[in-house]
Amino acid sequence: MPVFAAVDIGANSVRLKIAELTRRKLKVVHEDREVTRLGESVFRSNSLAPDAMAQTVKVLTRFYRTTQKFRVERVRTVATSALRDAKNSRAFIEWVKSAVGWKIEVISGLEEGRLIHLGVLSNLRIETKDVLMFDLGGGSCEITISEHGHIREMFSLPLGAVRLTQEFLLHDPPKARELERVREYIAEQVSRIAAPIRRYRVDLAIATSGTAAALTGAARAAQGRSKYAHTVSRSITARLARELSELSVVKRSQHPGIGPRRAEIIIAGALVFTELMSQYGLPSFQYSPLGLRDGVLAQMAADADIGTREHKQLEAEREDALLSLGKRYNADTRHGMHVRTLAQQLFDSLEDVHRLPDEYAQWIGAAAMLYELGSYVNRNGRHRHAWYLIANSELFGFSPEERYIVAAISRYMGKSRPSARDREVRQLRPSARELLDRAVVLLRLARALNQGRRGIVQRARAREEGAQIVLELRGKSGIDLEVWAAEKERGYFRDVFGRELVVKAV
Repeated sequence: MPVFAAVDIGANSVRLKIAELTRRKLKVVHEDREVTRLGESVFRSNSLAPDAMAQTVKVLTRFYRTTQKFRVERVRTVATSALRDAKNSRAFIEWVKSAVGWKIEVISGLEEGRLIHLGVLSNLRIETKDVLMFDLGGGSCEITISEHGHIREMFSLPLGAVRLTQEFLLHDPPKARELERVREYIAEQVSRIAAPIRRYRVDLAIATSGTAAALTGAARAAQGRSKYAHTVSRSITARLARELSELSVVKRSQHPGIGPRRAEIIIAGALVFTELMSQYGLPSFQYSPLGLRDGVLAQMAADADIGTREHKQLEAEREDALLSLGKRYNADTRHGMHVRTLAQQLFDSLEDVHRLPDEYAQWIGAAAMLYELGSYVNRNGRHRHAWYLIANSELFGFSPEERYIVAAISRYMGKSRPSARDREVRQLRPSARELLDRAVVLLRLARALNQGRRGIVQRARAREEGAQIVLELRGKSGIDLEVWAAEKERGYFRDVFGRELVVKAV
């Protein structure tokens, strides 16, 4: 029973969640959280403050001891807006690595939204609904439209509660002019994406994060509702924003549901929620305690066991990402899907020859779907363009390292072969560089087997025959073009695998 830990380093607080994968389900065994305000100085000076960094490292050291106590097998540490924006984030990342040995992943706002979406869907039964999710953190607000479990639109806005408080609300309680300015700024940011959001008719609005929890607690107290009530109306949200704006931080900290640390930033958070609900026509939101950590844990569970619900959701997200990126750059999706199928057949029947790790089947398949992207820019140099587009695009479900591997495989679909001098190769870790040629050969063969883009080759099967590898092709009549194209890769195949390739139509 593997035990995983997710660490979320946010602009406002640092969180830890540990879960055990039991019978293909995640069971939370420990949670911890501490407010460190790591992003507070970033929104003023563009840098992480030394004292905030030291406090955060101290908390992470405590988290590290906890993971040791629970015998955690894998820890994944992600950081969001504070480290995305800080010019000295590298120093903090190295400090954490030297202190506890953890490698911090600084994720984009959209990847943050995707992981939150994955965490919510892995724990709530909402696959049949159309949902708007919003997560308001310290530095940004992630907004996701989900239709029947599939992400349709994602946005990241610079509307974090700490960020807005630092930039606009300089007095306690805030002055009328400060409130007017922050409202205008929030309205401008929210309105930028209002049109695409209004195209959808959502059944449910789900809010995560500390601001949502605080507003839910305050709404319960104001209405005398049960502690299990998680739905907050638009009118109550607007009323709380008005009332809290008139109180000092001491008075706000005494307000039911708010608490002392949230009191410092709750006004900004409440104003964002009010504007979101007003502009997007949301009558209410439902608070969920699920969030980024749950998505990180779900991703780890998906990677560890292909039979989990999380894995199925992750596969769906990856497929959506490939189709969306291909559509954006006018790739031939039908051709790419057929090449991917043939690449999987070659991967399976040649496994004793290529000896690639299992995960390469997915990366080669992704490259099959995307290697034509570069033609959108220019057919001259299209393979270099494909590398750039893939390496620098959001590809949900794939880590940055995996994205670079997919991009590198796609890069060498022309006449050139990988070279240690190439920038695209130097971007990869050493073990991935060593395996790149093998992956490229397999995809070149698969592409050749759909040379005429007619789907003539239906089945490709390789077998050993002495010193040779015989590739048998089955399909429709008129297969000569595909045989010819595959034979052109025999020299590369021999150089990489040390075996002669014979191509036959049967």
